Amino acid sequence: MAVDPKAVKSDLVLILDYGSQYTHLITRRIRALSVFSLCISGTSPLKNITELNPRVVILSGGPHSVHTPDSPSFPDGFVEWAEKNGVFVLGICYGLQLIVQKLGGEVRIGEKQEYGRMEIEVEKATGLFCSKRVGDKQAVWMSHGDEVAVLPDGFEVVARSLQGSVAAIQNQKKRFYGLQYHPEVTHSPEGMETLRYFLFDVCGVNAGWKMENLLDEELKVINSTVGPDELVICALSGGVDSTVAATIVHKAIGDRLHCVFVDNGLLRYKERERVTETFERDLHLPVTCVDAVDQFLSKLKGVEDPEMKRKIIGKEFICVFDAFAQDLEHKLGKKPSYLVQGTLYPDVIESCPPPGSGRIHSHTIKSHHNVGGLPKDMKLKLIEPLKLLFKDEVRRLGKILNVPEGFLKRHPFPGPGLAVRVSGDVTRGSALEILRQVDEIFIQSIKDAGLYDTIWQAFAVFLPTMTVGVQGDQRTHSYAVALRAVTSEDGMTADWYYFERKFFDDVARKICNSVRGVNRVLYDITSKPPATIEWE
Repeated sequence: MAVDPKAVKSDLVLILDYGSQYTHLITRRIRALSVFSLCISGTSPLKNITELNPRVVILSGGPHSVHTPDSPSFPDGFVEWAEKNGVFVLGICYGLQLIVQKLGGEVRIGEKQEYGRMEIEVEKATGLFCSKRVGDKQAVWMSHGDEVAVLPDGFEVVARSLQGSVAAIQNQKKRFYGLQYHPEVTHSPEGMETLRYFLFDVCGVNAGWKMENLLDEELKVINSTVGPDELVICALSGGVDSTVAATIVHKAIGDRLHCVFVDNGLLRYKERERVTETFERDLHLPVTCVDAVDQFLSKLKGVEDPEMKRKIIGKEFICVFDAFAQDLEHKLGKKPSYLVQGTLYPDVIESCPPPGSGRIHSHTIKSHHNVGGLPKDMKLKLIEPLKLLFKDEVRRLGKILNVPEGFLKRHPFPGPGLAVRVSGDVTRGSALEILRQVDEIFIQSIKDAGLYDTIWQAFAVFLPTMTVGVQGDQRTHSYAVALRAVTSEDGMTADWYYFERKFFDDVARKICNSVRGVNRVLYDITSKPPATIEWE
């Protein structure tokens, strides 16, 4: 259950996703212009597209070639529907080539491939580049091996790369446009201006999307979905997402919301005590704490595979929630019907498989217990009020709801907890206890240095690797741990954070001197991509 996009006070820009790593950025860039945007699979049935009633449809980039027989495409009837209903269509990279091929043009393997930073030159100061002058140049980010050879009837080239390849096309009568480069990335410095001009000046889009509108609509959706006597339970983790989700639902239905905080043995240092105190003191949410440490850890014993760990944890959470629901039924005479989760838009995107794979959407990076880790026979129906939002948007929504700033600024914490920060078997020796202590030292050091709010996410990882060391003039054979800190806007891409050498020196000394069983500290300097933020 989520808010109806048609009810949001803004024209909708719908992105059809063909698997580009940048697709989510298109969504974010458009929302930054106060225009509501959604991303769905590029191979969605026409009915799914038309029901959303978009003003603009953007065809994303992707790793495919239009020449291959299984390359994904928009559904039959899409072009005719767009023309008949006055819908504007913009193809980006693969999306441009899809337009050319499907409308009767020709795409061929390029004589010169174009990857990375390139320059383009405006050939016609009309349509997409009406605000430019012929001969104007700009730097853009290219990522294509195929190129347009023959345009469909009625189309014209409005910009080319300095190598002579087609960089931008349009058919203003049909309202079809195309960019061979990626305007959504920061490596295309004028890309945001191009998107803004396209949406407002070319398409005449209405920019009326505000977070307050979304909140009002979400409250209406919750009230219309949950019956007047129905009960709802919420899985609180202590993180930003579940806290904001619970606050929204509590605002909508009041004391019919019953929150549960599960101690699954995979929490951070003193997390249970800290979180429950804050919920009661600051948020005034009714919270029941369930001790399920043995239940979770016994099921995880000996399990090495990250996906299997996630699936087990997702299943056990639902078992706990079902038991909690039964207890409530005994106490109140009525069983809860719904479960609230703080699922975010990136969770949905990362948990979906790729177009052209016989499944839907972009690559499955890992399953989230909010999305892909839940059992199919779950008895509770889901309420996911944040399902269309990115993390920074959730924080803005939380601010409107007066959620304490300290909660809103907390770094993200994965649903499976420390299970995905212990490589392999989480029950191995004292792995969890070692990890909690190392993580606490690292995070507290970041706070003491005044860097916590600058960093998107920071944490420690326990490695199942024993290394030789020297402590107190004695040989040691102890574990290595890794530290990770990244900067990001939404968690979809991330860069590692550059600490000063003295910070590393101090933290490593504290860890090795304070945590028994650790004699080596590593720092992860991998961005996302190619890595994910979490190690598992």
